[in-house]
Amino acid sequence: MTDISAPAPSAGSALLRALKSFALLRESGVAMVGAGLVGFWILVAIFAPLVSPFDPLATLQPLAKPGADYVKGGGTFLLGTDLLGRDILSRIIWGSRTVLIYAPLATLCAYTVGIIMGLAAGYYRGWIDDVLSRLSDIILSFPVLVLYVIIIATFGASGLNIVLAITFASAPGVMRIVRGLVLDLRNRDYVAAAQTRGESSWYIMLVEILPNARGPLIVDACLRLGYVIITIGVLGFLGLGLPPPDPDWGGMINEYRGMAMSFPHMIVFPCIAISSLILGFNLLADGLREISLRD
Repeated sequence: MTDISAPAPSAGSALLRALKSFALLRESGVAMVGAGLVGFWILVAIFAPLVSPFDPLATLQPLAKPGADYVKGGGTFLLGTDLLGRDILSRIIWGSRTVLIYAPLATLCAYTVGIIMGLAAGYYRGWIDDVLSRLSDIILSFPVLVLYVIIIATFGASGLNIVLAITFASAPGVMRIVRGLVLDLRNRDYVAAAQTRGESSWYIMLVEILPNARGPLIVDACLRLGYVIITIGVLGFLGLGLPPPDPDWGGMINEYRGMAMSFPHMIVFPCIAISSLILGFNLLADGLREISLRD
């Protein structure tokens, strides 16, 4: 395993280490498959205006089956259309932008709050640790979905409120992971050396301790991204996601569920999109864990 007692990496070598970490993905076939799935959806989201065959909000031809020709103009509905005549493939392509914007943003916010809380609790200990730990225990004692529903039902369905709800519910879990890592790393020699030099507490936490805890946090972040994508899909299915008509994979499933028996393609393809992206992040996390165990 990686020697966590080694000195914390300098800012100048951080980028080089990151590039080497991505190169290590070739050592794990699982990680390569996961990175391929995630990379595919990232490219789809980036080039959505170029690869989308139709306007995702345009009413074209209601209830067309997959492979049907567009009778009013050129083109083919590769995945069919919905009951309003909107092309499902185009809506899935544009919906990938929604997921890949809000899921990483919500995860980043949760990690920012959770890391700050975990560093403070693990390094300072004492009453700060007690207060933050008890607060986290209280939040984690509630069912996560109930917290999401309460927050979004109270403040309204919007992208910002989804990010806030996920941050509020996920940050305590991140805090507990970081706290456990800090409790071990705070006793390392390089931390004692920094204290001897007279470095500030937050310098020691952010520069000396946090970089040496990056391995478990990166793996957990990949897994948590998958959970957040599920959460966004569930909220959309419950009608608490982004307001229509913006394409939203979970919202599409909710909107089309009454037509599942007669037109199953309306449900199947958004489900495949969600599942493939979640699978990609999970495989990437498993591959990164496999690589870290080899080192």
